[in-house]
Amino acid sequence: MILVTGATGQFGGKAIDHLLKKGIETSQISALVRDAAKSKGIQEKGIEIRVGDYSNYGSLVQAFNGIDKLLLVSSNDRQAVENRTAHHLNAIKAAKQAGVKHIVYTSFVRKPNFEDSAIAGFQNAHVESEAFLMNSGINYTILQNGIYLEMIPVFLGEKVVEKGTIVFPAQNGRASYVLREELAEAAAHILATDGHQNKLYKFTNTDSVSFLDIAVELSRAIGKEVAYHSPPVEEFESMLKSFGVPDQYIGMFTTWATALSQHTMDADDPTLERFLGRKPTTMKQFIDQVYAHADSENVSQV
Repeated sequence: MILVTGATGQFGGKAIDHLLKKGIETSQISALVRDAAKSKGIQEKGIEIRVGDYSNYGSLVQAFNGIDKLLLVSSNDRQAVENRTAHHLNAIKAAKQAGVKHIVYTSFVRKPNFEDSAIAGFQNAHVESEAFLMNSGINYTILQNGIYLEMIPVFLGEKVVEKGTIVFPAQNGRASYVLREELAEAAAHILATDGHQNKLYKFTNTDSVSFLDIAVELSRAIGKEVAYHSPPVEEFESMLKSFGVPDQYIGMFTTWATALSQHTMDADDPTLERFLGRKPTTMKQFIDQVYAHADSENVSQV
């Protein structure tokens, strides 16, 4: 029996879909959710629902009972970074008590000297979780996933087509962005096949790109020039404040922009391509999917 955590989220939900596409019977898949009321779509597929919360140890032990393979999708807790580590350790301890035989854990890509980066705290949550898992006595597979391609529109902002300017303090930093669905597809492959015990895989794209590269491809996709401007972080923060952006989001934007400027995520690797059996979706292809049919009125107004 395979259990997928975070099943109502983007990653967990897509992993379940890919397990089904790979021919895994619904009777062999279960889904962990925090709120059963939000799991109607999963139940309609014939998937067993188990209710549990990363912060509730007892609920996890009960939910993990009878599970052979567990896809442990990392916590998306938006409070203190330490909460994520505690959530992961809770899940690993509960899995051990319940007799789970194999945990597939979604970690995050990192490079040497990551301790000096703006996302060191976020990275350390994964480092500690990985170490605990590797020392747990449970068979493990660690997936060091790259930053999502889906983060690019978030960083660009909703009005990038209208304004024709990207303002983001990432300087010339590059990253190996990868499509979330393809990461979920690779995770499903690991759950559905053997030979992955006690392995660590780095799942990134095969080429890293900068925001200047993104501006070039966006210009091509929408048929008008898009300029890229990387202001000092303080200037960027002031600009967001003037727009009324909440401090929490300003901190998120500046933290990730700084990490990108530090080349924290430009770790190209061919492993994902090997697991997918094809080239991962490129930044260019993603930009076309999202922006090639941008509202012509918005484009013409600028």
